[in-house]
Amino acid sequence: MIPVGDSDVRGASVPIVSWAFIALNALVFVYQLTLGESGLQQFFMQFGVVPSEIQEGDNLLSLLTSMFMHGGWAHILGNMAFLFVFGDNIEAVMGKVLYTVFYLAGGLAASLAHILFNLGSDIPSIGASGAIAAVMGAYVVMFPGSRVRMLIFLGFRAGITQVSALVFLGLWFVTQLLSGVASLGATSAQTSGVAFWAHIGGFVFGLIVGVLFRSRAQQMGLEHA
Repeated sequence: MIPVGDSDVRGASVPIVSWAFIALNALVFVYQLTLGESGLQQFFMQFGVVPSEIQEGDNLLSLLTSMFMHGGWAHILGNMAFLFVFGDNIEAVMGKVLYTVFYLAGGLAASLAHILFNLGSDIPSIGASGAIAAVMGAYVVMFPGSRVRMLIFLGFRAGITQVSALVFLGLWFVTQLLSGVASLGATSAQTSGVAFWAHIGGFVFGLIVGVLFRSRAQQMGLEHA
């Protein structure tokens, strides 16, 4: 399922910051496409979050740069779809400056959670998923009654349906949590390759911050716009 819109919530202004983040992620991805396989791996090692390096106090800038890199088309398209649907409403409530700080802080919280559960790892972690998870966490607190339009694929057919944001994002978080717990055991094809704890850390951070801004969302009349 891919989110394509939210039917009950409308932002109060043009989401310039969200669009800028989408554009920046796209530009970095286009640059990645120009790199060969060895060059891309070196790029990931240099600008991705490597837990063992962060533990030693090295390459701290990667905590920022990693959230603008992606591992493939599905990775970036999925992330940008979620940011496009949920980001504008959070930006409208927080304002552009606070939203920018929140997004980056969410990505940082996500990376720290990933490092905590992957101490000593030499595998780089990349992607905007953690920051976007923070956006999703804030969204479910601010707009629990909204409905999300989902694109669903059934074999060779596709259709649009609506589901409660609370149900959709709640199930998403539970899935990440279960997968994260499973990843603490032996590594398998089902538990490797996805930074589940980054998603969990970002989402929890978003939940906490979302509580602080929920009353503002209600005052702005966005919850049932």
